[in-house]
Amino acid sequence: MLNFLYQLPEEEKQELLDAIPVITLLIAGADGVIDDDELEQSKKITKIRGFSGHESLQEFYDKVGEDYAARLDRWLKVIPKDTAERTEHLSSRIAQLNPILAKLDIEWGAKMYNTYTSFAKHVAKASGGFWGFGSISKAEEDLIGLPMLTPIELPEEEEGEV
Repeated sequence: MLNFLYQLPEEEKQELLDAIPVITLLIAGADGVIDDDELEQSKKITKIRGFSGHESLQEFYDKVGEDYAARLDRWLKVIPKDTAERTEHLSSRIAQLNPILAKLDIEWGAKMYNTYTSFAKHVAKASGGFWGFGSISKAEEDLIGLPMLTPIELPEEEEGEV
C-alpha cells in the first residue's frame, strides 16, 4: 500500500510519478537520439512492473501506467532538442526529487531510489547491442545510476531487492 504517496502534497506526488517518463527521456536521449525502441520498452517496463514487479511497488507502477503515454508525450513536447541542454534540464528535474524522497521513511525512500535507478538501467538496455551486450552507450552509462539523486540505502539487515 502506498500510503506515503497519498500523504504527500499533490505537486510532490506528481513529481514522483513524472520521474518515470523523465528518467526514460534522460536515458533514451543521452546518446543524442531518443530511440523509439527505448520509449516502447519504457512503456512495457512500466506495465510489467505494475503486475509482476516488486509487490510493494506494483501500485505505484499501476498509477504511473494510468497515463504514462500522455505524460511521456507531454515531456517530449517541452524538452530541449539539444542533447546537452536536454540532459541538463531533465537532470535538474530528477534532482528535484531529493527533498521529496528525503521526506519518506527510509524504507520507502530506498525503494523509490532503487526502482528509479533500476528503471533507468532497463531503458538503457532497450536499444542496440547483440543479445543485450554492448547495448548501453557511454553517455547512458554515465547517467543510469542517476547521479543527481542522493542514494538512499537501508541498513544491511533491512536490505531487499526492489
